[in-house]
Amino acid sequence: MEDQLEMRAITTAYLEHQGYRVVAAGDGLEGLRRAREVHPDLILMDISVPGLDGIEATAVLKGDPETSDIPIVIVSAHPYGSVGKRARDAGCDGWLNKPCDPRRLLEEVQRRVGAPN
Repeated sequence: MEDQLEMRAITTAYLEHQGYRVVAAGDGLEGLRRAREVHPDLILMDISVPGLDGIEATAVLKGDPETSDIPIVIVSAHPYGSVGKRARDAGCDGWLNKPCDPRRLLEEVQRRVGAPN
């Protein structure tokens, strides 16, 4: 989930170029809906998204038996120290700081879900 259209487009294009299928969402409620519909292998979650912030969306997804097994990695410009405990308490599985080097993002995706099919 990423609210900034340009960043969402760049990340989507990069991961698709690497062979991954990407389903993007621009706000928290859309992200919840898509996660329930698609049940992705991994969610990359921004914190500052409209509607329902990324930490709240993470807590909802982790509290739902249908989606609780999906790994969620926070990708945020917020310093970990300022919101890390909230993110951990919500159930996030990992953290990447923005700006995030695309190779680091790819490494995290590969580590969580393996190589693309």
